[in-house]
Amino acid sequence: MLAIFRKEINQFFSSSIAYIIMGVFLTAVGLLLWVFPDTSVLDAGYADMGSFFTLTPYVMLFLVPAITMRSIADEVRMGTMEWLLTKPVSRWGVVTGKFSASWLLVILTLFPTLLYYLTLYQLGSPVGNIDSASVFGSYIGLILLAGVFVAIGLWASSLNDNQVVAFVLGVFFCFLFYVGLSALAGLFAPGSLAYYLSYFALDEQYRALGRGLIDSRNIVYLSSLTFFFLLLTVNQLKQ
Repeated sequence: MLAIFRKEINQFFSSSIAYIIMGVFLTAVGLLLWVFPDTSVLDAGYADMGSFFTLTPYVMLFLVPAITMRSIADEVRMGTMEWLLTKPVSRWGVVTGKFSASWLLVILTLFPTLLYYLTLYQLGSPVGNIDSASVFGSYIGLILLAGVFVAIGLWASSLNDNQVVAFVLGVFFCFLFYVGLSALAGLFAPGSLAYYLSYFALDEQYRALGRGLIDSRNIVYLSSLTFFFLLLTVNQLKQ
């Protein structure tokens, strides 16, 4: 696993891929948070990162599949996946190594955005007038959500040896689980089916963590969904 992890990290940072993805993400969320009038915190009149945490998952819907689209599809296309599996590393080792590297890249991309929190902390009147518990709960939610998106992206990458197809499938399934289930819940009358569809939607789990009260049920669900898609990816490699 560690060898795969190091290989993936070296590939990310030895090319322009990681830097382009980080640059695009930080530029996009920076413009949304500070510049565009409809979402700018400067126009809101109070220190709040709500717009950042609302919009960032939608940016990640495209960011994460862009990171993961080549992870397995490229290996299969070039015939190196079979070579990897002949080495003393299990399929789980290959998948978890690639997952850990991609997840770390997303976390490193999110890390500079802590500067936004520090800036708003100083801009608050008085200084520090910001809901820090909500901010850090939302960051935990973003990191866990990123883990789910990475696992979905890896699974999508294992379904086809074409990077573009892997990217499209990754975006589709991330979107389906993030907002699609909530939209489907709205089609049904209030009841058990609508409740469960809404509850299992990733946006509901993410918003629950953003309230500042860390509930173990949300963490367990997001972690379990991540594991589920990693399991699907491992099973796909057996075929």
